[in-house]
Amino acid sequence: MAEATIYEGLTQLGKDARPADRPEDAVLERVPAPNQGQNYVVRFTAPEFTSLCPMTGQPDFAHIVIDYIPGEWLVESKSLKLFLTSFRNHGAFHEACSMMIAQRLVDLLAPRWFRIGAYWYPRGGIPIDVFWQSGAPPEGVFLPDQGVAPYRGRG
Repeated sequence: MAEATIYEGLTQLGKDARPADRPEDAVLERVPAPNQGQNYVVRFTAPEFTSLCPMTGQPDFAHIVIDYIPGEWLVESKSLKLFLTSFRNHGAFHEACSMMIAQRLVDLLAPRWFRIGAYWYPRGGIPIDVFWQSGAPPEGVFLPDQGVAPYRGRG
């Protein structure tokens, strides 16, 4: 498949694009995955994710790690960055933000396997970390640790 054909129809890649005002309005895009049928892990790390506390309006910060084994599709990375940035002014609890990210990606990609680790910085002295995966990973897949230390100032 020619490279131009792969990227045909993308609305953000190579164009001036701004984050949506709300994550519900953000456009996530996908491209065909190479090596379909093989188990390889794609990882995205967003160490400076922000959203807002729905009660106080104060910013919440997280280190988000997304791992997935593609089926037919890969998420287009610019659209993912803009989607994650759209949470900047979104008021929701940590669990809701984390699961919204996971569900949107799973719905878009239909991956062979998916997991998210959302390592939230503390509010009120307690970090709230959210983990979800779509099931057991395929046998024999190399699955590295997400590389985020248990909370000790998360530096």
